[in-house]
Amino acid sequence: MITISAFLHREELCDVIRRWMYDQARQDDADCVVKLIHFNNVFVARYLDIFAGSVFRALYPEGIASLRVKTKGELKDVLVESPPYCNEQVDARIAAYRGNPGRFYRETPFNGKLYFKTINGLKIYAGSSRIKRVRRLAEKSARRIIDFVFDRIKREADMLANERARILGIPRSELMTPPLEMEEEFFRAEGRILDDLREKRPVAGDGEIPPINDVAGMKVILEKNEEQRLHEALTQLPACELVEAERHSGRYNATNIVVRFHPPGEEILAIPLDEASLRVMQARGYSPYEAHQSFREFVLSGEEDVLVEIIVSDYQETLESEIGRSMHEDRIIQQRLRQQYRGPLAQNIGYLMEYLFALPDADSRGDSGELPIKIWNRYLPDYFDEILKGLYRIRPSTEH
Repeated sequence: MITISAFLHREELCDVIRRWMYDQARQDDADCVVKLIHFNNVFVARYLDIFAGSVFRALYPEGIASLRVKTKGELKDVLVESPPYCNEQVDARIAAYRGNPGRFYRETPFNGKLYFKTINGLKIYAGSSRIKRVRRLAEKSARRIIDFVFDRIKREADMLANERARILGIPRSELMTPPLEMEEEFFRAEGRILDDLREKRPVAGDGEIPPINDVAGMKVILEKNEEQRLHEALTQLPACELVEAERHSGRYNATNIVVRFHPPGEEILAIPLDEASLRVMQARGYSPYEAHQSFREFVLSGEEDVLVEIIVSDYQETLESEIGRSMHEDRIIQQRLRQQYRGPLAQNIGYLMEYLFALPDADSRGDSGELPIKIWNRYLPDYFDEILKGLYRIRPSTEH
C-alpha cells in the first residue's frame, strides 16, 4: 500500500493500512498505530532539526539563526520583511500581501522552523524545514490509494468492454458505447473491486503506489547561479547521499531534490520525550519510564535511513509559492478539485486514512479491534463526524 519514506518501520505501517483496507484489524493495532504515527512524528522532528541545521551551516559557515513557527502567516511575514532585492513583480506581490493579508491563508498550520543568514548585520531569510501535518499526510495517503484503486476499476471496465466486443464479434476499436452504458459498466467494474475487498481477495493489477517522499522537507532559497553550492554542501555531510534531483518549470519553478539520510539514533534518543508525548503514551497505559524505553526500542529497531525532500528556488519563485501565482494553499485546493474518482469507495478510503492518522491524538483508546469503516459499505459524512467525535470523547449530536 503506502510507503512513507521519512518514517521508521515503514513496512509495518504499510501492512496495517493494507489489512485495514480488507477490514482485518488486530486487537493490538491501535497501540501499534499510536507508536507508528506519534513516535515517528517525534523522530522526524528531531532528525530534521539535525539535518536541516547541518545543511544550512554548510551553506553559511559564518553562522545561522533559527526560529520555530506554527503558522504560515509567520513564514509569509518573514518572507516579505527584508527582500534581498526588489523589482516590479516582487514589489507588487509584497504590496498585495500587506494590503490584504487575510487573503493569503495566514492561519494555515505550519509545523516548521525558519533559518536566517546574516548579511551586513541584517538577518535574511534563507529557508525553512517542516514536517507534513498529520491531516495532510492522511489526505495524501488516501489520494494515492484512491488513484491506485481508480486505475484498477478502469482496467476492469476495459476488460468488460473487451468482452462485449468479443461477444459482438467486432474489434474493440469499433465498439460504440452510449454514455449511460459506459457508466453502468464502470459501476459493475467498481462492484467487482468492492467484492474483491470484501472477500479478502487481492485487488488485481500491476504496479505499486508511489512512495510519499515529502513528509520531512526543507526549502532552501538560492539564486539560480548558486544552486551548485547546495550540491557541494550535501557532499560534505557524511550521513547523506543524493537520490534524485528534478527541475520543475511552469507556474512553479524549483528544483526538487531527494536525499537519503542516516539519522544519528543515539543523539536523537539523548533527548527525553516531551510532556505531550508522555501524555499520549500514558493514555495507552505506559509509565514515563516505559514510554522512554518503548521509544528507544522503536528507534533502534527501525530502518537505518530515511528520505528527506529539499526544494530549491530563488527568492522571487519562493515569493510566488507563498503569496503569488503558485501559492501552496491554492495548489492544495486545486489538487482536491482535480480528483477524478469521488464515489463511496473513494470517500471511505479517505475516512479510513483520517481515522488511522487521528488515533494517536484521540482521547479514546480504540482497542476494540473492530474498525468503524468498512470501505465496501456506504456512509453519510454525518456518520464519520460521529466517529471522530467518539475518538475525541465529544458528546454525540442529537436530533431536534
